[in-house]
Amino acid sequence: MSTKVSTQTKATIEDLYRVQGKAELVNGKVVQFMPTGGKPGRASSRIWRSLDDYEFAFGGGHAVNDNVGFIVDLPHRGSFSPDAAWWVGDVTMKFFDGAPAFAAEIRSENDYGEAAEKEMAAKRRDYFDAGTLVVWDVDLIGEDVVRVYRASDPDHPTIYRRNDIAEAEPAVPGWRFPVDELFC
Repeated sequence: MSTKVSTQTKATIEDLYRVQGKAELVNGKVVQFMPTGGKPGRASSRIWRSLDDYEFAFGGGHAVNDNVGFIVDLPHRGSFSPDAAWWVGDVTMKFFDGAPAFAAEIRSENDYGEAAEKEMAAKRRDYFDAGTLVVWDVDLIGEDVVRVYRASDPDHPTIYRRNDIAEAEPAVPGWRFPVDELFC
């Protein structure tokens, strides 16, 4: 009986530093992401801009825009790159060391269907396992525009629709975001 030995090496954080564009380290591989469309990109920018305004007014953390790496140590995941985030910790020239307190994931046009739902649920579990307190699932097509998942109750999101004011408690205390601004 022969035993197969894998000669494939696991990708490392150093490999991730050499990637051009948005990528994450998942299951020992560098997973690159295609550029997003106009509406998801603008929504991500609006969330970041609001977080940035909050940072300058109140402090307590750092607004982080798209394509920034967060290094984590999970069995099958080494990093995240959320569409917008809130970081409480030191800021250096390197990737952030740890999970963001808050992460916003904006759905692109291919982020729908059963397989996509399973993938997004698994990623949320990873965020929570790594220490993230709140994850937003932003859906610019559906009626439930912002689903706010919390580590304290990950299976029961708070849902915000148009004309609502969303929040990210307890990750970003006191920050509020008008859902309608996602569509400007």
